[in-house]
Amino acid sequence: MQIQKASPLFWPQLLQLYAQARTFMAQNGNPYQWVNGYPSRTVLLQDIQQGHLYVCMDGTRVAAAFCFRPGPDPTYRHIEKGRWLNELPYYVVHRLAVAEPGRGTGAFCLRWCLQQNPNLRADTHQDNLPMQKLILKSGFVYCGIIYTRDGSARLAYQHAAAN
Repeated sequence: MQIQKASPLFWPQLLQLYAQARTFMAQNGNPYQWVNGYPSRTVLLQDIQQGHLYVCMDGTRVAAAFCFRPGPDPTYRHIEKGRWLNELPYYVVHRLAVAEPGRGTGAFCLRWCLQQNPNLRADTHQDNLPMQKLILKSGFVYCGIIYTRDGSARLAYQHAAAN
């Protein structure tokens, strides 16, 4: 597997991948996180145009996709019921979707992100147990609760170089 920046050439595979991820989450106890077509075509296209959307390729197949960008992230300014591990410059991982959950692709993507910058932040919905497990297994530490732009609560995690 290899990681590369996404391009519009991957558009059909990306749309299918995120549709499958929404279905998987809904069928596995997390029906409220990616609703109403989130992430939208507009969000994904912005990620591609800004150079922040990456794909994990398994041959010619998109095995995963994720947004990886430098902070600061405005939704991480305020954290409740905890605190960040540090206030050093960080990168953020958002919208990680894998084609085949349970095959290690998500862990591969997070390892790649950590190789780029070991100070990472991520968040997920309280019902997204597979993502919580992946994040913790990858060395992230639970830090508290943040709120997305629409006001939804998310569990916030950080991986710092010292962890």
